[in-house]
Amino acid sequence: MTYEVITKKEENKINEAILKLKEFGFKNTKKRQEILTLFACNDRYLSAQTVHEKLTENYPTMSYNTTYRNVYDFVEAGILEATEYNQEQHFRMNCLDHNHHHHHFICTNCGMAIPLETCPMDLTKMTDALNDVQIDTHRFEIFGLCSKCKV
Repeated sequence: MTYEVITKKEENKINEAILKLKEFGFKNTKKRQEILTLFACNDRYLSAQTVHEKLTENYPTMSYNTTYRNVYDFVEAGILEATEYNQEQHFRMNCLDHNHHHHHFICTNCGMAIPLETCPMDLTKMTDALNDVQIDTHRFEIFGLCSKCKV
């Protein structure tokens, strides 16, 4: 798994993620760097199985559990975000370049994510029905096929 050309934006994402890893007490290893590079260079949702298949190109003895554990450590550190579709967990690099609250359209075929700049919570009367509760968080995702996959 080699990437001949890494853009400045991708390099910045990787470096930011490495700093976050260190903040959470994780060592910066070559395998972790390769996982981060894979996500930074593939701006889409990937399954842990896909990540593992890519990593075993360079590390044939690497176990699936090691891959899975690292991916989940990255989620805990806020580097990756996770969602579930097609009955499987999928992950992508957190939107570190979006410093505001937003949601995504996710292509269920290729995993591409399109940021939605509007929050549905702002557009609904739902908040009126929930006056007496404290909302700690919410999640909204739209799943379907992107323009390339729907043809």
